[in-house]
Amino acid sequence: MPGSPVHDFIFRSTLDGILVANEQQIIEQINPAAAAMLSITVEETINRKPEEVFRHNPALVNLFTRQGDQTLNVRLPKRRFALGIAAPLPDGGRIVLLQDITEKQEFESRREALVKTISHDLRNPISALSGFSDLIDKFGELNLQQQKFLARIRQTAAKLHDVVEELVDLAWIEAGMPLAHRPIELGQIIANTVSELGAVALERRMTIAVSLQDPMPMVMGDPERIKIAIHNILHNALIYSEPEQTVAVHAWGDEHEAYVSVADRGIGIADDELELIFDRMYRSRDERVRDTPGGGLGLTIAKTIITRHGGAIWASSNLGVGSTFTFVLPAVHP
Repeated sequence: MPGSPVHDFIFRSTLDGILVANEQQIIEQINPAAAAMLSITVEETINRKPEEVFRHNPALVNLFTRQGDQTLNVRLPKRRFALGIAAPLPDGGRIVLLQDITEKQEFESRREALVKTISHDLRNPISALSGFSDLIDKFGELNLQQQKFLARIRQTAAKLHDVVEELVDLAWIEAGMPLAHRPIELGQIIANTVSELGAVALERRMTIAVSLQDPMPMVMGDPERIKIAIHNILHNALIYSEPEQTVAVHAWGDEHEAYVSVADRGIGIADDELELIFDRMYRSRDERVRDTPGGGLGLTIAKTIITRHGGAIWASSNLGVGSTFTFVLPAVHP
């Protein structure tokens, strides 16, 4: 809220719209970005109630009138959209932040269109390949060599099917597409990911042990992308471990950094491969790894996401004993 010269500078210069109302729900402040977003002048806004100024924008009015923290999508003029975030102020007033997300929505729409196109142009032929391979052994008995080749065709088709969408995600992230920038509760993301992978753990008769520092440091970024990174790391730990083992997820940090580690008692990684596992499409020469379905992109995507958030990721391992993957993200002060 405006006050000191620094606050005044940020209030005037930020690209996010800011509106401030007092305890009587009278708008006292509106910054230039908010005025431009809403196509309204400061004179038309100050000393008036939100329902008077924004009577045709119920979502924006709700941000001022509802109690507590609120997050709503707000329509802007000229077919634009904003993410509206509102919070109470100590003096009883409210502050509303508007973040224009029009381009982000357009990017996501283009991404969905790209995924659908790839699904049609690549997945359909791959599915046909799988279907015809299933028909081969129904039209005559195959010798052992032919059965081996047929199994390889099916395995390759399954791998191609899995890798298509991962390639789109990787290309999208590496192209520098916008990421969300909001507070991330790592503990909640970890809990949700563990829950989602519960079926995989159950199928393999494995246990996921979670140990979280309370409270965890706050980090900023894109919660959905960070969740993908954790999911990929934890999923690898489950599928590359022997059944009936335990995978340990640990999270901790301080005022400067937040750490998350995933440790397994699985296949492990050879010393000369540790620097290669984050490379795209790389798969270990270990036959146990090659016999496990996968496209070799999970760790590449995880590393790209963590790096885009200003963090780092690394692995330590003993072949045949297990591996530990750890990543760090910069913490912010609330």
